Amino acid sequence: MKAIKCLFEILGFLFGLVWHPKFSEYWNACCAHFYTAAVRRYFANWGKAALIACPTLKLHGIKRISIGEGTQISSGAQLMTWRLNDSCAGSIVVGRNCILREGISISATTSVCIGNNLLTGVNVLITDNSHGQFEQFQLQQAPNDRPLVDKGPVCIGNNVWLGNNVCIMPGVNIGDGVIVGANSIVTHDIPSYSMAGQVLRSGQMWPKPSRCFVVTISRVFQPIWAFMI
Repeated sequence: MKAIKCLFEILGFLFGLVWHPKFSEYWNACCAHFYTAAVRRYFANWGKAALIACPTLKLHGIKRISIGEGTQISSGAQLMTWRLNDSCAGSIVVGRNCILREGISISATTSVCIGNNLLTGVNVLITDNSHGQFEQFQLQQAPNDRPLVDKGPVCIGNNVWLGNNVCIMPGVNIGDGVIVGANSIVTHDIPSYSMAGQVLRSGQMWPKPSRCFVVTISRVFQPIWAFMI
């Protein structure tokens, strides 16, 4: 076993003489262009110079998804629209020059509309629906067997920055120029040019609610509520 380990270390050293880490970026870029060319025709609209990296975790109902010019979607994305009935189908519209980082998950039964220049951290969730209602007969079912329930459209403005692990919940409107801190769960509207987040006090334990803050550039404090997960 020790000899095999040494052998692979030697092979790795020799490989490193001809391979540079920059080559990985070139390879990933080539794969993204190849994958984009293969899937973009299935979308409702695909903007010029937009890219989606592979692998994606899930693409569902992409004929109702529009991606703006210059937008980049990293690997591990989940983009999903759902049809609840014959007269109601979800749609996702992503604006120009957005950067959606690894693990982005967007789910729509009605509408998720994202403006231009959105920047996300990793593992961001944006959804306008939930798996079932908080009712006893549904709670006795397996979560995956509960029907999707529309909770209201989501709208995100221009030049918004969402930190790592942010969750944008149904029915939320986020204005232009907003910054949302990492690990925040947004359940209320956020006005334009504000910074929002949650601060966990020392010794505070789940499931006690954590008081969030929203600070606008006019220095007006407008608290909202969210819960730790």
